[in-house]
Amino acid sequence: MRLDGVSKEYGSGKNAVRALDGVTAGFPRGTFTAVMGPSGSGKSTFLHCAAGLDRPTAGRVVLGDTELSGRSETELTELRRDRIGFVFQAYNLLGALTVADNVTLPVRLAGKSVDRGHLDTVLAAVGLAEQHDRRPSQLSGGQQQRVAIARALVTRPDLVCADEPTGALDSRSGRQVLDLLRKIVDELGQTVLMVTHDPVAAARADTVVFLADGRVAGELDRPSAERIAERMTHLGDS
Repeated sequence: MRLDGVSKEYGSGKNAVRALDGVTAGFPRGTFTAVMGPSGSGKSTFLHCAAGLDRPTAGRVVLGDTELSGRSETELTELRRDRIGFVFQAYNLLGALTVADNVTLPVRLAGKSVDRGHLDTVLAAVGLAEQHDRRPSQLSGGQQQRVAIARALVTRPDLVCADEPTGALDSRSGRQVLDLLRKIVDELGQTVLMVTHDPVAAARADTVVFLADGRVAGELDRPSAERIAERMTHLGDS
């Protein structure tokens, strides 16, 4: 995944708001990247442009060898469904469906048959091998987020985008979800792009990309929570 000179404006004329301003960043396959910045820095817009949910006003977004710019809404919908997995803070599970049905929903929406062996593998990978027939209301918050991660993985995507995935969880459940994200990178070779406000969560990533005022304001490799917090303090002062 790569963003080249990506800008995004909302509105027009004197009321236009520039959420991203010439952002360039790359995310190699099999890496875990956290995106951080003050409120209003453009984190959500960054993630939405990377995932094809928002169209940049200028610049290019490339997933593998596929450029997202200029594609129709139908093509973008199919690309997101097949090649990008999403993990949201609020889980976004359907309460009437079982764990297995929630996880395989993207496959069935694509009109494809469910590979039960692959489903079993994915559920085992997220620690839910025995929970096929439970419904979300029967699970803890941490378990529900694991279902959401399994759903993001079931299509074997090129990229997993996680938007504040631990924001609604207690510290113990949050650690377990971060352990899982780290595991799917290290053991499954998955590429993860995570927006977070939590330095402890970001410290689990390989690299942290900092945004300020819609621009890249630096990167930090092999981050620690202390170094991240220090950098965020300086961003807030700028």
